[in-house]
Amino acid sequence: MGKELLLRILRHEEVERPAWVPFAGVHAGKLKGYTAKEVLTDGKKLEEALLEVHRLYRPDGMPIVFDLQVEAEIMGCDLLWAEDNPPSVASHPLSKEKKIPCACKIPQRESGRLPMILRTMERMKAAVGEDTALYGLICGPFTLASHLRGSQIFMDMILDPKYVKELVGYCAEVAMKMTEYYIEAGMDVIAVVDPLVSQVSPAHFTELLSEPFTAVFDYIRAKEAHSAFFVCGNATNQLDVMCKTNPDSISIDENVVIQDAKKVMGAYNITTGGNIPLTTTMLYGSQLDNMKYVVDLIDSMDQKNLIIAPGCDMPYDVPIENTIAAAQAALQTEEVREMVAGYQAIEDEPIEIELPAYQDLKHVLIEVFTLDSATCAACTYMVNSAMLAKPKFGDAVEIVEYKYTRREDIARTKKMGVSNLPSIYINGELKWSSIIPSEKELFETIEGVMKSLV
Repeated sequence: MGKELLLRILRHEEVERPAWVPFAGVHAGKLKGYTAKEVLTDGKKLEEALLEVHRLYRPDGMPIVFDLQVEAEIMGCDLLWAEDNPPSVASHPLSKEKKIPCACKIPQRESGRLPMILRTMERMKAAVGEDTALYGLICGPFTLASHLRGSQIFMDMILDPKYVKELVGYCAEVAMKMTEYYIEAGMDVIAVVDPLVSQVSPAHFTELLSEPFTAVFDYIRAKEAHSAFFVCGNATNQLDVMCKTNPDSISIDENVVIQDAKKVMGAYNITTGGNIPLTTTMLYGSQLDNMKYVVDLIDSMDQKNLIIAPGCDMPYDVPIENTIAAAQAALQTEEVREMVAGYQAIEDEPIEIELPAYQDLKHVLIEVFTLDSATCAACTYMVNSAMLAKPKFGDAVEIVEYKYTRREDIARTKKMGVSNLPSIYINGELKWSSIIPSEKELFETIEGVMKSLV
């Protein structure tokens, strides 16, 4: 059974093939014609959509809910809902005052959307839990701390690291409470999803984040469940310190070279998960593109300790046939390898992109290249950081976001030579790549560019 194969991989045993885990979050709703909000608020519709994921995509493991705002909503953050994306955080209750929330703010079983989520977990456990490993996804401690504090947390890391450590430690307590509820509801794997980890330096991670993350993974293990550490963005430099927190597996997206990452994780005997590109392959590619990518992915590395999965939460509009193709390649690799032998992807007609004449600009142009700030927390905070310039500099600064979910923005990203997402360019020059600047760093850099324009 797929469940047993996946659990053996997480125990680091020898198996006959890699596991297949499609991260169908709000995309599950697409399969039944439901919006993102419907499947994230209505348990009956969520269950119906998840059963369709199970039927169509034949997963060895699957998440129940992919929404990093569940805890934040309970703890006082306002959410901005969308039809085809998970909600985003619209307000930060600690943005104006540095304090640690009281114990009464820690989610209870009856808090927010938890009753619906826990009931759905129990029903899915009864329906498919014998043959499919079920993932309970919790918001990681640093991303939750960022939801509560907002972009100020990046300045806090420099000016008040003691506060950051205390706040992240509190959020680790939230993570452990959520873990308790999800395991009781039947989850086999607890995934700690913390996209913002890629936006801090390894030194800051070691100083401020390592202890609380280790505590969470130790807690999951003590509860006799398996763990996964999900990170988005270019986390290449952070992989070693992430491994030292001792999760059973780490999942990465397309910003990271998975073959190199697997070598780092292999030194710690940690399972690698990933990393089918979400947009260029799953959203905009063909069935054959998806088959070929998965086969090549499997053939490019040692298959021990390997989970084949999308790089992160699948876009809502990924064609169903593309995910079925990826599933077939993961589950029937030998047959599909013959089908795609000699296949070469057909390039789309190039989209002509005209870049600004940066050398002639008379103002400051901030270009933020993201996966999509509506769906990627790291991208959200990168855009929010850039937007801090507006109140201070007004019309002297222009801010534009380019999303890798749009064909024309993909073409622009490639033409600019952007290697990692999210990144900030100012007047055509790369200033921050996969590192979110503090307000002070941003303002000083903008002022320096302004002086050069005089």
